[in-house]
Amino acid sequence: MASKSDQLLVVVSILEGRQFPKSQRHTLVVQAKFDGEQLATDPVEHKEQPQFCTELAWELDRRTLHQHRLQRTPIKLQCYAVDSNTSAKENVGYIVLDLRSVQEVKQPPKWYPLLSSKYTKQKPALLLSMVLENDTKQPPDQFKAKKAPPRPGSPVLASLESVKLEAVLNEDEGYHQIGPADLCKDMFILSVTVAFATNLEQLISSSAKLASEGSEFFFFYSLLDNDVTSEPFQNLICPNFEPERASVRIRSNDKPLRAFLSQQHNLQIHLCCGNQSLGRTDIPLAALVKNSVDLAKEAATIEGAFVLQPPNRTKQSLQAVPVDLQPTVGVAIILRREDVSAELPEPPIENREGLKSPVKKSPGVDIRPEPAPAKTRPRSPSPTHRSPVRPLASPSLPDRQHSESEAESLPEDAEHVEPKKSELLAPALGATDVALENEADIQASSITVSAPKIAIPASAHHYCFSMDLRSIRHLNVGFPVNCMLRYAYQFFGSAAPIMTNPAVEIKKNTEVFLPQSYCAFDFAALPNQLQDTFLRIPLVVEMWHRDPSSKDILLGTSSIQLSHLLTSEKTRFLGQSDQQYWRQTYSERLPVIKAQGSNEKVAELSYVAVLEDMGLVKAQDILISESSLSGNQVHQKMAVAPHSGVEVAAKSRETLEYKAALELEMWKEMQEDLFDNQLKQKELSHMQALAEEWRKRDREREALVKKKEMEYNLLEEQLQKTLAELEKREKTLTHAEMETQRLQRETRAEHEFSMRELQDTSRRLREDCAHQVELERLKVRQLEEDLARQQQQLTEAEKKYKLLEKDFQQYRDQQNTRPEIRLQSEINMLRLEKAELERKLESTTKSKLHYKQQWGRALKELARFKQREQENAMIRLKKQQQELEHMRLRYLAAEEKEAVKNEKHELQDIRNELNRLKQQEEKRTWKEPACVSLNESADDHLSRLLEERDTLLRTGVYTHEDRIIAELNRQIQEAMASRAPN
Repeated sequence: MASKSDQLLVVVSILEGRQFPKSQRHTLVVQAKFDGEQLATDPVEHKEQPQFCTELAWELDRRTLHQHRLQRTPIKLQCYAVDSNTSAKENVGYIVLDLRSVQEVKQPPKWYPLLSSKYTKQKPALLLSMVLENDTKQPPDQFKAKKAPPRPGSPVLASLESVKLEAVLNEDEGYHQIGPADLCKDMFILSVTVAFATNLEQLISSSAKLASEGSEFFFFYSLLDNDVTSEPFQNLICPNFEPERASVRIRSNDKPLRAFLSQQHNLQIHLCCGNQSLGRTDIPLAALVKNSVDLAKEAATIEGAFVLQPPNRTKQSLQAVPVDLQPTVGVAIILRREDVSAELPEPPIENREGLKSPVKKSPGVDIRPEPAPAKTRPRSPSPTHRSPVRPLASPSLPDRQHSESEAESLPEDAEHVEPKKSELLAPALGATDVALENEADIQASSITVSAPKIAIPASAHHYCFSMDLRSIRHLNVGFPVNCMLRYAYQFFGSAAPIMTNPAVEIKKNTEVFLPQSYCAFDFAALPNQLQDTFLRIPLVVEMWHRDPSSKDILLGTSSIQLSHLLTSEKTRFLGQSDQQYWRQTYSERLPVIKAQGSNEKVAELSYVAVLEDMGLVKAQDILISESSLSGNQVHQKMAVAPHSGVEVAAKSRETLEYKAALELEMWKEMQEDLFDNQLKQKELSHMQALAEEWRKRDREREALVKKKEMEYNLLEEQLQKTLAELEKREKTLTHAEMETQRLQRETRAEHEFSMRELQDTSRRLREDCAHQVELERLKVRQLEEDLARQQQQLTEAEKKYKLLEKDFQQYRDQQNTRPEIRLQSEINMLRLEKAELERKLESTTKSKLHYKQQWGRALKELARFKQREQENAMIRLKKQQQELEHMRLRYLAAEEKEAVKNEKHELQDIRNELNRLKQQEEKRTWKEPACVSLNESADDHLSRLLEERDTLLRTGVYTHEDRIIAELNRQIQEAMASRAPN
């Protein structure tokens, strides 16, 4: 977990813009994208100088920032014009910012023009500034390692839970101090070895060149803040680089060291080309202390083949690859105490082909790495030591001389030697002094040339390796085979193949023991070099069918893993000088796989391998055999011994001329032989170089073909998936189209049914309304007839009133002339008539009140019926289409309004007529001389008017603005005005 000071913020300030055209319907938005995370500003007005005034920030630590700078990860700003109506975004232009130019010191803002701008006539630009700021926010307590952190209270971190451990470099002593110096005094060595790499071509696209001229690839990682790079190589398909170990010395104690490693980030190993990272893998250092390993007795190791992941910007352009073709790098990380390094075994690393590469140790922290021939890169001055692992060629003592002559019987030997030249050819052991000596043989005319000598390191061991190919069985071929086995292992000092002789006949279901199948090799090598070679390079045994009448046929091969011999049990034995040596023996039966075609088993091979360790090499100068000197120029001197004999030769042979001629001829013959040998050696070396180059290019072509084939297969799968999806979509669209047509038919039928139903409903409503209007008209006619009868009765009453008034006048006249009794009788008669008239008036008033009640009830019923009909019509018409509904409502409203208006006019005329008749009747009826009766009649009239007005308003049909209500208000005011003076 990074400390608080390591948490940074990359802040991009977007201040303002210039030279933008004005647009009323658009707004401007700037989106910034970095490492897959996208941020955006708020929309601003699209004008000539938009004001953004926005800061966008991304959180990351220093290691991630360093990685992004190595990968040149850009910050891309996209400017969009957003339509305010449709919310459609249109790209205006973009700006690419370089992360490497960001500093922690705030820089003044700069104008950046928009690239690929939409506005070609103008050159819009944005005012930007970038700065690195320390993130003051407290990060949450979370563990990024894959394994769970130690539980609180554990004995490992009991005293260091609240302490932040750091590695402090002590340049004088050459180590890193972790923990208190007075308590942590044990020395440890943390080493990282990059051993091999496979399938690196999968990290780049197929269109790019895998090995361009001048391009170099190397591995890069940081060990305790010390940058380490491997030896560069130029071929990604067959990466040829020497395994190297980088180690640092650590002064600490067991508990602080475990706590420190548990707090560290993953070790990131990058495959780089120049300053660009092609891929990386993360190895958790906390896994070194996950188990209870006693560092005082053994080493804690992490080893294996780790998958290289491409960076985010290229991961999208690469195709997905199978698991067996993923790019991997073999890495071993070892943590051990410094004083137990000699007792530690060498842990092997297995790659994908089953080969093993040993993890090499540095001889000591004070030993610096040997200078590499390639150009060096600047390194950190910290005590990081790298020990290059190089196979050392050792002199060999050839044991079987006849194998070289037998090798010539196979003309295609160079075609079938599969191991790489970089793995089999051993480089020289440094500059050595070659001494040439001349010896004279006792026999006449014999010439001997002494072999050169080479210096052997004092730590080299004398080894004796023997191989016994015992038997062949379980033959799976359809014809009898004249079997001969052949193998070559140049590490033993001889490039010539070893073959069994003579060929033996093998048939099915038989086991045959091979003659002359034993061969032993004596050579000198370093122990770690021997282990490295046995782990990486198998011994390939070829099975040949020898046919006298035709060319030899290669039936199959079997790979013997010599690393099994190193893991077998060691036994002691006594040598010739009664010294104790170590011997390891391993026997096994292996299948012989068919050379061409499928991995079919041809036969089964039984062998026994023995490795004897004779201890350190005693003689520092050992003769090198003639087969191991191919390609090296050796200047030799010739010495001719004088001819000695007791017989007396002819005098002609004793002359100086004859001796000179003989010597000249012998010298010529020797020079011809030397010249022929040199030509053969050069031809062999050139043929081997050509064959190796051909195999190298063939492997590159095969790798490219495999990669293209894999990409084409993936593309074919994608196309098949796309075709299947298109067919599925076409079926879905066809089904959806049929469903749409069906829905259209159903909708059309429903629409026609709704129209018919609407027409029927409209017709029924018109008929109902006509019937209701007819009923109302009948009621109105009946009311008119009642009114006519009342008017007739009123006329008759007026006539009677006139007659009575006339009689009363006559009576008044007679009263003056007739006596009082007659007057009294007439008064009684008048009272009777008056009572009769009052009774008729009361009945007329009651009939009038009954008519008023019927009329009010009819109005209320009409209003209720109209309201109910309107509600029913609205409920039914809401289900229809909107346009027809509005037309129908408009039509009904107009018709009802017309009918109501006519009714109102008719009712208004009736009311006016009734009021006029009432007023006349009241004037005639209540004309009495007494003032008290006039006041009472005025009060009754006022109360009647008020009651009529309130009754009409309560029906809800009339309002205060109607004419009848206004007329009643006017009469009420007149009645109140006439009542006031009295």
